[in-house]
Amino acid sequence: MTILADHAYLNTRVTVMAMQLLEPSGIAALSHLPLPALAERFGLTAILDDQQSTRARSRAVEQSLIQVLLAELLILVRPMNTAERALVLDWGRKYALFNLKTLIRGKLYDLDQKEIQDNLYVLPEHMRLSEEVSTELFRAENVLELLRQLEAGAHRTLARQAREVYEQQREPFALEAAIDQRYYVGLLRQVMAFSDANLNPLKRLMGAELDRINLMWLLRFRFSYQLSASETFYYLVPSMRLLTRDRLLHLVNVETFEGVVATLPAPLDRLLAGSTNIVDVQKRIGAYAAGEAHWVLHHTQSGVARALAYLMLRERDLLLLFALAQGQILKLPSAAIEIAVELSEPGCPWAGSRAA
Repeated sequence: MTILADHAYLNTRVTVMAMQLLEPSGIAALSHLPLPALAERFGLTAILDDQQSTRARSRAVEQSLIQVLLAELLILVRPMNTAERALVLDWGRKYALFNLKTLIRGKLYDLDQKEIQDNLYVLPEHMRLSEEVSTELFRAENVLELLRQLEAGAHRTLARQAREVYEQQREPFALEAAIDQRYYVGLLRQVMAFSDANLNPLKRLMGAELDRINLMWLLRFRFSYQLSASETFYYLVPSMRLLTRDRLLHLVNVETFEGVVATLPAPLDRLLAGSTNIVDVQKRIGAYAAGEAHWVLHHTQSGVARALAYLMLRERDLLLLFALAQGQILKLPSAAIEIAVELSEPGCPWAGSRAA
């Protein structure tokens, strides 16, 4: 029996949901909508609540959009087998890790419990830290105790590595980088455990995602945070596509931003030619990864790969929608909003007004 026959229901679901994905022209059209029209179209009533602070309104919109994404994820995993469901759920559990990092920052900076709680995402049961664990984490006296408590639960491997890194370095950045690294290592291992016809499309999809993540981390760690080549390489997760272990070993030793961009393998060398800043690279490498996800969505029969590709693209759309809504809530200049939603090239939209 073919994958298509096994996943007829799932593939139909994905195909129907994919009709919601935005074209570039769709984002452009949305960018011209006034705030009330945007709120009505996407059910974002929180945008119009003038009784809330600007921060609270932005947070409510972000939370609403994430709930849309995760509700669709839970619909898509219903017909999947155990391995497929585990992979897709773990992809969605990164939002639980965002909550974990919020808890860690709260402990590091001695924030009160209400402030921490206000910055946590409300997540579906299958994706959150358990209620019991979350309560215990709030009560933890410090970061090390928090991580030790996590070692008793489902996040034990991640928590152990993060604790060991923090014990050695006592550096918040290193702690969060270790959490992110362990998350992607786990996803990669799950992908590589497939031995059927799902493997190749999943490798293409996850490989492109890791290429994107690795390039952004490499450039930030080396040239924004000024980490050494060895420190930078330690935090990377080699891809099975373009940015393999050997290529990353070479790239981390290139001494300039421009040199790294010029040394990238094809087709990234062509796609990123002339990039001189992180924002531009992020836009271009994001478009590359999205293109790969579109290919998997439209040219493969693997239900799990198509579902994951759809969710990645849907997340990208919803993040652009959030940027658009937030820009209007903050009353930013239209030029700044267009940069945020990738309708125009990065630059300084206020430069002209200052000169005037």
